[in-house]
Order: sequence, then structure tokens, then C-alpha cells
Amino acid sequence: MPTDLPFADPPQAGSTTITGSVKRVVYSNPENAWSVIRLVEPGRPEPITAVGSLLGVQPGEELRLTGEWVTDRKYGRQFRVTSCLTLQPSTLDGIRKYLGSGLIPGIGKVMAERLVARFGLETLEVIADHPGRLSEVEGIGAVRARRIRAAWQEQEGLREALIALQALGISTHHAIKIYKHFGPAAVAAVKQNPFRLATEIFGIGFKTADQIAARIGLPADSPDRVAAGLLYVLGQGADKGHIYLPRTLLIEEAAALLEVAPELVERCLENTAKGGGVVTEQLDHEQIAVFRPDLHAAEVGTARRLRELLAHPASHPEVDIDRALAWFEQRHELQLAPEQGEAIRRALTSKLLVITGGPGTGKTTLVRAVVQILTRKGRRLALAAPTGRAAKRLGEATGAEAMTIHRLLEFDPRSGAFQRQRQFPLEADTLVVDEASMLDCQLIWHLLEAIPNTSEVVLVGDVDQLPSVGPGRVLADLIDSGRIPVVELTKVFRQAAQSSIVRNAHRVRRGELPELAHQDRESDFFFINRKEPDEIVRTLEHLVTERIPGSFGFDPRAEIQILTPMRRGLLGTENLNRMLQELLNPGGQPVEAARGRLRTGDRVMQIRNNYDLEVFNGDIGRIAGSDKESGSVQVDFDQRRVDYEPTDLDELALAYACSVHKSQGSEYPCVILPVHTQHYILLQRNLLYTAVTRGQRLVVLVGDPRALAVAVSNAKPQERYTRLAHRLTSGT
Repeated sequence: MPTDLPFADPPQAGSTTITGSVKRVVYSNPENAWSVIRLVEPGRPEPITAVGSLLGVQPGEELRLTGEWVTDRKYGRQFRVTSCLTLQPSTLDGIRKYLGSGLIPGIGKVMAERLVARFGLETLEVIADHPGRLSEVEGIGAVRARRIRAAWQEQEGLREALIALQALGISTHHAIKIYKHFGPAAVAAVKQNPFRLATEIFGIGFKTADQIAARIGLPADSPDRVAAGLLYVLGQGADKGHIYLPRTLLIEEAAALLEVAPELVERCLENTAKGGGVVTEQLDHEQIAVFRPDLHAAEVGTARRLRELLAHPASHPEVDIDRALAWFEQRHELQLAPEQGEAIRRALTSKLLVITGGPGTGKTTLVRAVVQILTRKGRRLALAAPTGRAAKRLGEATGAEAMTIHRLLEFDPRSGAFQRQRQFPLEADTLVVDEASMLDCQLIWHLLEAIPNTSEVVLVGDVDQLPSVGPGRVLADLIDSGRIPVVELTKVFRQAAQSSIVRNAHRVRRGELPELAHQDRESDFFFINRKEPDEIVRTLEHLVTERIPGSFGFDPRAEIQILTPMRRGLLGTENLNRMLQELLNPGGQPVEAARGRLRTGDRVMQIRNNYDLEVFNGDIGRIAGSDKESGSVQVDFDQRRVDYEPTDLDELALAYACSVHKSQGSEYPCVILPVHTQHYILLQRNLLYTAVTRGQRLVVLVGDPRALAVAVSNAKPQERYTRLAHRLTSGT
């Protein structure tokens, strides 16, 4: 067994190598791997500060760092790292940390302590060469000793891969994920094409993969690098909601990213298109659209399926609609407005229908009526929504079973595919989808593929909210095409109109400033004037910890949600979450495997779909506990407990504050929204409107009236490049 790992790069002239153990991770940015740590170096009385690409290092680890000493104007003397390697443990503390990291199933922190207490510096040698002696440790019998030995042997390949991957400058945390994905071929796969990491390993972006490529000597003008840069820019466009990017924009952004000539990018784009890596379409005489193949297939397939559904005759049940409406009114002791009655009539007689409207316009009552009338007529219904919370609300509103679209389509995480598709369609006469504004182009395509041609489809959503987090603007494109029947609900019912939240949401929707003149204790909508960001932060602290819990009785850890437009900055989610974690959960036990980010009791959000665990992007839960031996963490999501392995914890983020986009499909008893010109690029009417409509019983805006006015007046949201409306209109 080697005593340490080889250097990632040979020391350069003027460089220095130091060795020490990590005392504390001061800062770590998962986007670019930049970190700041405090390192204890033997012989030095005080820890030193080291900065560089150190993502994944943990307190207690022993590191060999190569770099140079610099003096920062603000932070003073620090060691700037050019390469980092984790040393094979040679101290008792290092062995404890190594064994307690979760690498060896059956050995966690507690058992690592026992093993080191018994065998000392010979612990690793005992496990590798004398496993029979493990039974000398309390809690390890013959069966467990054999399991540990087997696990250790299975890890030999992993340990060898970690050595090689760390030699390429890859952190232990990411190296483990790479090995789990590629298996024994991990090192070969990385060396052959390091840019695969950016598309196949969550948490590794293009820039990190580019650094690895440079370390293995890949030229800056390598076709693999340029192709990866093109796909990265297209991926960034998809993250912003675009289905395609104009060719000139794509070439310009890729050339700037890669720092190569545009002509080189242009040639690579042509070759990539010939090889099927991208799809191009002529937009006009001058411009060409460039698509990722999966997004092009989804948009073309969506348009095709919608045309096919509209072309097939409906199989509506025979319903005396006037009698059915009277039956529903009598059953629920209410009187439907003429607008609602007409909407229900169209839902019962249309093959495909979009229903849109703001809060308080009766969408829920309308859906309940359609579901109950069709159920009484013996129709087979399927009710679904994009998120678990939205599906739960739909089921509660209608009294019928509702589920997420992924569950409805029977997603199989092992194959990565939906089981329900054209060859195995849904057994439903009518499909009702709520929160349709959240449908991205890929999700609606899979949904439409699973619908029989004889089925009717009702899509319900608020088109004035933000578009989906995923690429596309599906609901808006369906409406804009003019080919899909649409019912727009505009009447706000009297009971709903009594809420200042509802009234002000509709004022924002119309481009009018919220009413702020009658703010009293009985109101459910408030605006607090604060000009400076630090003033806003102090006000948020006071509101969350004292004023709102004291005046309204809301639980700050469970019922108060801060929404903000941005991630970074004083008013961004990152800073606010750190602040709120200290205020609301100071006594939570740190989750060691999460590198200090998380604590037991924290409110957390899943930030990507994890089909194995059946938790999805935007789901909010609470950390219930952690297992020190295995490193696993238990998170409660809506009365369902989910176990996370250590390598999955970077899919969780603190959720005391979250972005407005991430709040879609959810509602909260109390919403607080900071509004400031610091968010200028995101001061948009649909964003403000979406945030306000997330609040059920109380909405508080804190900030600058000028920023509020800018948001209300800005009815031009950021453009999304899509072709769905055009395809439906033109038939292409």
C-alpha cells in the first residue's frame, strides 16, 4: 500500500510544497471549486490560510499542497494552491478520518474510533492483511469482519482509481462519484475525454473538466475541447430556458468561453452537426437555430403529438351539461358564475383545452366540477401535476387520486425511461394536468407520448407566472399558437377578493402597483420600505425571528419562506440561508458528510431530480438525523423519510430562502420577498407576480419602492428561444 499519492503536476520553478491537516473549511464554491481553508502545518504555531481549487476537502484530512505564497491586500498572507493531493493516512487522526469517511461500508465514525483505539497505526494493515483480528474490536463479529474484508477488497480498485484521479487534481468527493459512474474504467474514461465529466457527473461543470483536460495535456484548440465547449454553451442556454440558440450567438459565446478563434468554433459546429451532435434549422435567410438533439426531438415530438390528438375525434360521454352543473352546485351549495359554467361546458366537450387564470378566479372549483362530473359518468381519469406538492393539492381539491407526472408515467430509474409511452399508453379517457405553467418541453412530450389518441386533455395553469424551470415556455406557446382552445378566467370571486394578497396579485398582473395605503394588523399583505441591502437583511432577521412569529403565530422554521430572485449577493439565497441557519437552527448537529453545509433540523431542498430516491427538483424536506457510522442522512419529505448516501448530499441545499423559480408549484403560509435594485436584471412582473401568489395567508415585501415600480412595469421577461408555437401554427 503506498504511503502517499504522486504529485498532480511536477513542482514549477518558484513553487512551494507544504503538508498539513485541514482544520476548517472557511468557504467553498461548488460552481468553480474555489475554496478557502485553514491548514495546520507541522512546526507552525498558527494555522495558515490556503486558497484554490480544493472543493471536497474536509476537516481532518491530510493534504499535500503545491503553490506559492502571496499577500492579499484584504486578507493578508496566504498560500495559493496550484495542485492538491490527499495523503494516505499516516497518523491516528488521519486513519480515523479515512475510515470514517464512508468509503468502507460497515465502518463509520464510531467504528473507526474503535479500530484505531485497538490497532493504532497498524489499523489499515490489519484490515488488509489480518482481517481475522477485527473480531478483537467490540461490535465486530466473524460475519461483520468478513463483510468488512470483502468491502475492503472491493475498494482496492476504488483506492487505486482515487490515487490516479487525485493525481489529475480531482477532489476525493468528485473522484468517488466518477468511480461510481464509470467503475474500473474511470481513469481511462477521464483521460480519453475529460469533458464527459461535465455532462455525466453532477457537480462537475465544464470549467472543472477543462482544468483536468489542461492537466493531461489536451491542447486548447483540440476538437474534443471545442465540441465540449459548444455543448456546454447550449446546455447553459437550456438552463436559462432556451430550446435552441441562434448560430451566431452560440459561436460568439463559445469562442469567448474557450478563448479560441470564432472560425475554429464554426468549423467544429459544422462537424458536430454532421455527426449528429447538434441539430440545425433555418430560421430565416440570415439566421440558423442550433438545437441539442434531445430538445429538438422533444419540441418536434410535442408539436406532432398535439396535431395528432386534435385530428382524432373525441369520445365524450353523453352528458346533460345543464343538469350536471345543477347537480354540482347543489352538492357543494354554491352557484357557479357564467364564466365558470362555460369553462366546464368546454372542458366536457373539447378534445384538448387550456384553462388559465390568476388566483381567486375559480380554477380549483372548475377542475373539481369537471373531475366529479366525469367520475359520475364512469370515465377513467388521470390527474397529475409536475411536483409532489402540486399533485397533493390537486388530489385534496378534487377528492380523487392525483400524482406527479413522473409517477403517472411510471419512470424507471434503472433504465432511465418512462414505462408509459406509445406502446404502453395510459389507461385514461381524460387527463387533467394542474400547474401546467411548470411543464417544460421534454416533460410534456413524454406525457403526450403516453396519451391514447382517443383521450381528452385538460391543462390548467396560470400563464402569467414564471415559465418552467426546464427549457421551453410550453403553456405560453400553446396559447400563442392559436391552435389550442383556451379558456381564460378573469372574474375574481368576492371571497377571494377580500384578500389583499389576491387583489395585489391581480394589480401586479395588470401592471399596477400594489395597494399599500391600508396596511394594518388585519391585512395579509405588507410592504416595508428599506433602501439599503444591509437594512433589508436586518429587517428580514427581525421579521423571521420576532415580528411575524409574535404577531401572526407562524413557525419560522416551517411556515415562513423567504423568496429572492438571485443566488449571490447580500440578498441572494446563499447569504440568506447561511444567516437563517444560524438564527433558526444554531443547535443543529453538523452533518459531517455534507462538509459542514448542513445540520440536523435544517430545512433543505432537492436541487435535481433523483429518480432512485423518488425526490425531485424543488422538493422541500427537513433533515431528521444522520448515521455517524455510515455517513447516511435521513430527510423527511411530506411524511416520507428518504436516506441519502454521503455522495448524494450535494443534491441538497438549504431552503430557508429559495429562488422564486424554485418555489413554483408550492405554496407557503407566509412569504417574505426582498425587493431591491441589486436584483435589477431580474426585476420582472412575472417574477414578482409568481412570488406574491406563493403566499397563502401572509405576504411581506421588504425593500426599495423604486425596485417594486421597476418590477411591476417590466412586462418583458427574458426571451426564451423556442419554436413550438411556430411549429403548431405552420404544421412543421
